[in-house]
Amino acid sequence: MSAGVPAPEASASRPGTVRVGVAIPAAGVGRRMGGLRKPWLELDGRPLLAHALDPFLAHPGVVAIRVALGPEDASDPPPWLLDADGRVEVVAGGDTRAESVREAIRALPADVDIIVIHDAARPLVTRSMVGLCIEAALGGVGAVVGCPATDTMKQVAPDGRIVGTPDRAGLWHAQTPQAFPAELARRAFEALEDPSSVTDDASVVERVGATVIMVEGSPRNLKVTRPEDLPLAALHLRLARGEAPHGGGTP
Repeated sequence: MSAGVPAPEASASRPGTVRVGVAIPAAGVGRRMGGLRKPWLELDGRPLLAHALDPFLAHPGVVAIRVALGPEDASDPPPWLLDADGRVEVVAGGDTRAESVREAIRALPADVDIIVIHDAARPLVTRSMVGLCIEAALGGVGAVVGCPATDTMKQVAPDGRIVGTPDRAGLWHAQTPQAFPAELARRAFEALEDPSSVTDDASVVERVGATVIMVEGSPRNLKVTRPEDLPLAALHLRLARGEAPHGGGTP
């Protein structure tokens, strides 16, 4: 991945000239959440997935969204999701994240120009981040929202020994959304032979020799992975709305 592209506030990406499809993997079993399925966890009275969908539903270029759910949820999705918007459809995901992404991509219309992939458990994504990724992908490259590493990074052996200290100047934390030219995303995921080895969508595209760039996002674009992440997400949501940290009044 190359150095990041600065992320000023971006407008919607060329409305009327681009057709964007969105793939959202949401079939995980939430092992680090104690078995709770993360898309349905509530944040400010709404499911995480509902928050994650918001900026895509607001983008004028988005023509289709496919949410890949686990078998049980796919056969009986919540009514709010089916009623959210006519562009949203549910598909059955796979055993791994990459397989769920592939199933969601396969279900998108064949004529989309750009495919954006986003984590269902990243509820604080903004329309600006979405627009910046799409703009970059319109240039024929992949684009990943992320942040430069600020902590010292250590390479650690299985027994806990530190075996290296990479230069953090070239290291970024990859987030989502991640956007790609549609043909490139389809080709890369269809060529993937070992979905269990994938933790990041851009790495799948990198394997077919494509260029992927970083787009600077925000540390607030966190992924709800563990129970302690949910109150942190709620705090960031309140701050983004200009509210006091404890929901009002003086802390």
